[in-house]
Amino acid sequence: MDFMPHLVVVPVVLPLIAAALLILLGEKRRRARVLVNIGATLAGLLAALAILWQVDSGGEPAAIGVYLAANWEAPFGIVLVADRLSALMLVLAGIVGLFAAVYAEAAWVRGGMYFHPLFQLQLMGLNGAFLTGDLFNLFVFFEVMLAASYGLQLHGSGWPRVRSGLHYIAVNLLASSLFLIGLAVLYGVMGTLSMADIAAKLASVPGSDRGMLHAGAAILAVAFLIKAAAWPLNAWLVPAYTAASAPVAALFAVMTKVGVYILVRLWTLLFSDGPSMNFGSDVLLYAGLATIAFGVLGLMATLRPGRIAGYSILVSSGTLLAALGMGNAAVTSAALFYMLSATMAVSVLFLFVELVGRIGKDGQPDLVGVDDEPSEDTNLDDEELPLVGQAFPISLALLGLGFIAAGLLVAGLPPFSGFIAKVSLLQAVLAIQPGDKASDVASQSAAFWIVGLVLFAGLATMVSLARTGIRHFWSTGGRLTSQVKIVEGASVLGLLFACALLTVFAEPVLRYTNAAAADLHAPQPYVNTVLATRPRPGPTRSVYVEEEAP
Repeated sequence: MDFMPHLVVVPVVLPLIAAALLILLGEKRRRARVLVNIGATLAGLLAALAILWQVDSGGEPAAIGVYLAANWEAPFGIVLVADRLSALMLVLAGIVGLFAAVYAEAAWVRGGMYFHPLFQLQLMGLNGAFLTGDLFNLFVFFEVMLAASYGLQLHGSGWPRVRSGLHYIAVNLLASSLFLIGLAVLYGVMGTLSMADIAAKLASVPGSDRGMLHAGAAILAVAFLIKAAAWPLNAWLVPAYTAASAPVAALFAVMTKVGVYILVRLWTLLFSDGPSMNFGSDVLLYAGLATIAFGVLGLMATLRPGRIAGYSILVSSGTLLAALGMGNAAVTSAALFYMLSATMAVSVLFLFVELVGRIGKDGQPDLVGVDDEPSEDTNLDDEELPLVGQAFPISLALLGLGFIAAGLLVAGLPPFSGFIAKVSLLQAVLAIQPGDKASDVASQSAAFWIVGLVLFAGLATMVSLARTGIRHFWSTGGRLTSQVKIVEGASVLGLLFACALLTVFAEPVLRYTNAAAADLHAPQPYVNTVLATRPRPGPTRSVYVEEEAP
């Protein structure tokens, strides 16, 4: 395919350069830092859109772009691979990252040091994890992403952030350790960590080594399930995301999907066919169902908007894991559309949490952050001023309408994209017939469990958000206005508009996810393209021979 040279590496290199530049600018040049941070994030989104357009217009069943770092071919060198799935994830991270960056400029960037460089390094880790075609390189990007997230999660200080941040760091260090152990076991069996090379050699693994192969894959899966917040490995997520600042929590909604992405990538690439076909799929299915159930219980037990958003992430992660466990291309396609809608919807809700928490009796914010109760731990900037803006008063009715829209999106009710996503997913699950490839893993009873839990999760989300809305917008009198900065309002409206566009253009997006799912469940073109990509010829030196004078 005619892939634009070096475009694949732009989403990784661009935020790295931006982070270095932001460190050099220091903390005093605020306007320059704002321009660099938002400009680099916007440029990264445009690059992601260009990559998506390229891989979707290649005219091939599996349009793939490959970048050979240092011009070393796979499996010997680091390879970045852009296909339909990775391009979709890049666009999702770019959209949420852009509006989170704009929202943070209202006040949160003054809550501590190095917010902008950490934000760019977070994007670099996310984009690298989505693009890499090598498991050890995936570990590197995984650690870059986590290291930046530690600083962002603690940004703004305060005891709630420190307490939850320590738990968050400990759990993710455990996941990183399991990641390394799984890599070591897998390398000992396969002799390579290139995803395409592992897939090519998988069928030739002798039966005596296949148990060790499965053990390495299972250890890796546990690390990814921790990041995907699957039950019972999800106790860290809600406290950490609830304590984080609003723009950071919105970006973290994408970070949770990294674990799901890696599981989708590896399980469809390695276990779609052959002797290890459907290995672990039943575990993914029932872990997903348990995660949905746990998220529903959490939704019904809380009235705090921040915790509702956190438990909504658990529900979406559980839904995606259960869909992956079904092992069906149509279900995977609908799950990818659902992931787009659910991630952007939860990001909107995280941004709304802070705005709702500002509603006070005198129209001024009571607190900053994602808790909904006044606290002595209200965060201050370097001038000992609350991290809130006073730009213009927004009416309670307008703020309530926005909150209702966010609630409908998260709950998956019409007329928004969440409803289309859930209908598509449930139709695909119910359409599975005996004899399908997925029937070896997911029985019809499991399919009905998915349908029942997804529908009940939507009901629980709507009930929980309705109770929260009554508490904040109706039951307490005298709360008339809330102060909102223009960039905050623009960020929330921008994300809502992106969700609206996803609703309007649902048909072409579903066509795209259908193609992406078909590529995932027929991974041979991916393997062939990566392994067949050859280094570019280097420059040659011309040799001039001088003729002897007569």
